[in-house]
Amino acid sequence: MRTFTTLFCAAVAVAGTTQFLAAAPDDVPTHTLTSTDATAGWTELREALRPPQVPAAWQVTPPTTEEQAKFYLPFLLALEDKAQDFYTKFPKDAHAVDARKQEFELTALALHLGATNQQARLDAVEKSLLSDPSLTENDRFGLRKNDIERAAEAKQSGGRAAALAEYEQGVRTLQKEFPNHPETMEMLLQIARSSEPSHARPLLQEIAASTAPDDVKEQAASELKKLDAVGKPVDLQFTAVDGRDVDLTKLKGKVVLIDFWATWCGPCVGEIPHVKEAYDKLHSQGFEIVGISLDKDKDSLTKFVGEHKMEWPQFFDGLYWQNKYARQFGIESIPAMWLLDKKGVLRDVDGRADLSDKVTKLLAE
Repeated sequence: MRTFTTLFCAAVAVAGTTQFLAAAPDDVPTHTLTSTDATAGWTELREALRPPQVPAAWQVTPPTTEEQAKFYLPFLLALEDKAQDFYTKFPKDAHAVDARKQEFELTALALHLGATNQQARLDAVEKSLLSDPSLTENDRFGLRKNDIERAAEAKQSGGRAAALAEYEQGVRTLQKEFPNHPETMEMLLQIARSSEPSHARPLLQEIAASTAPDDVKEQAASELKKLDAVGKPVDLQFTAVDGRDVDLTKLKGKVVLIDFWATWCGPCVGEIPHVKEAYDKLHSQGFEIVGISLDKDKDSLTKFVGEHKMEWPQFFDGLYWQNKYARQFGIESIPAMWLLDKKGVLRDVDGRADLSDKVTKLLAE
């Protein structure tokens, strides 16, 4: 689940502040404004956007969804009302639409935390915002994008494929509503990166041939380059940071994961427990891992690998995104996990998803 901090930042961004100030745990704001003029009212509303100080126990044990909801919902519901009070009292003020945006974001967050009775309010606020002639196209796009992301998130209980399908359907609708908005192609790129090659390829070709920003088209071209490598042997030889010689041609008969990663990459570090779990479970059956590190500092890499007991060899050249193999194989984002079958043929460029299951199937071939 996304953290409260991440979501709260979106809720308060329109107020011009995302700094978290410690408030007393019971310091829940009142539901109405005390100010009688718009300037003071806007200041009061901004000052109200101070999340309560979380329980000390959360620093030791991360809270459950239920614990977060119980703690934060009273605060969020009060803030929703306060934002509504501002634009109700001062409908002609320049910040009235910003207050509506705040109410929308806060209501969406409350809904995310389980307050299902907030759906009607969210729909009403969104309808009101979309009918406001002062709302920019980017604001309208953002509202609709939030709708799509929430709909996809609601499908997560049905599995990753169901959520992705819902997301893609929403993006296609968004394309019709905003045919010239560049971000739709970025969203399609995200879908392609999470899809099987047979589905990803036409999406990437569509992006590459579109009027998307050049950087998005370049990323799509890189993804296509990776897909072109699927079904072909991967040639890779190097001396690892610990002195081991690595040659994929000598690992025939093994299933190999090539893990493009870095110690500075949060998602990469977040995947380490899953990668280690698969390695510990399947290494004795013929599963090997080869790390391709995009780190800049060799000592930091060596220390990190030792502390996390990562037993597989690591390639390092200190060139960051210009890493030899990252450039050779078109790696534009990490973590990137490639799976090779027992013949040394690249079979999957998204080993991150269901890694243990995929490795098990390849070992059985």
